[in-house]
Amino acid sequence: MGYQSVMPELPEVETVRLGLEPVLEGRVITQARTRRGDLRVPFPPHFAERLTGRTVKALTRRAKYLLAALDSGETLVIHLGMSGRMSVYSEGKPRKLGNYVYDVAPASAGEGKHDHVVFETDAPARIIFNDHRRFGLMTLIATDALEKDKMFAGMGTEPLSEGFNARYLAEALSGKKTPIKSALLDQRVVAGLGNIYVCEALFRAGISPKRLAGSVTLDRIKPLVTAIKKVLKDAIAAGGSTLRDHAQATGDPGNFQHHFLVYGREGKPCKGKNGRGTIKRIVQAGRSTFYCPACQK
Repeated sequence: MGYQSVMPELPEVETVRLGLEPVLEGRVITQARTRRGDLRVPFPPHFAERLTGRTVKALTRRAKYLLAALDSGETLVIHLGMSGRMSVYSEGKPRKLGNYVYDVAPASAGEGKHDHVVFETDAPARIIFNDHRRFGLMTLIATDALEKDKMFAGMGTEPLSEGFNARYLAEALSGKKTPIKSALLDQRVVAGLGNIYVCEALFRAGISPKRLAGSVTLDRIKPLVTAIKKVLKDAIAAGGSTLRDHAQATGDPGNFQHHFLVYGREGKPCKGKNGRGTIKRIVQAGRSTFYCPACQK
């Protein structure tokens, strides 16, 4: 089965955040410019001017959003959409910052047809947001109003946080009559989980994606929480999954797609311990689900 274009999930966004951190967190945005008036939605008024000269106090992630808290009291909110990339180039000479080596920006960097936003920072570095499908988003929100904004209000717990544990998930799933796969994709239950990693985590935990969420007992939720955390950490360490569009900030692809146990493996032998099953694909709520009927009950 060929991979379809998918929206970057938590590991891909976190991978981009890690690559941006050395050139953005604690740095001054010496110049910001937009090369069109909108992405998925219009940029806020005076967007580039409100960014230019500002210091990024912290660069964090909430679910699948990047958040750059500015010294102006506003936060730059970035969503990569389906095909958005944040590419970092060093100014002057190749430069190693933190764990990353950034190449020198070619003369045309930032001038491409789909290069929509360009940031220059005092790293010095150039950051280019490229999005050929233009489903991405950039906006500015008052930092103290973030959690009340419609994008974040009611959002569930971060799966890599201490607050995401068996007790929390058991309470969140209690009484739910939707399949466990659909429940885990609900951003009000868990923030940032997407189709790929839910499929992979359910396989690792041995839970069928068709099982009703409210029927998953605490003794099975405990290994599920462990599996979710482990698969996300493994994916981040591998630079995320590049199925079509995802790239790290250095331009390198992710590698976790080479370690999928079920996703995209329809008709192939199960890689589980017993190796008895064959990976099947079903459609749930319009999304492809991959699982092993022999291993997942």
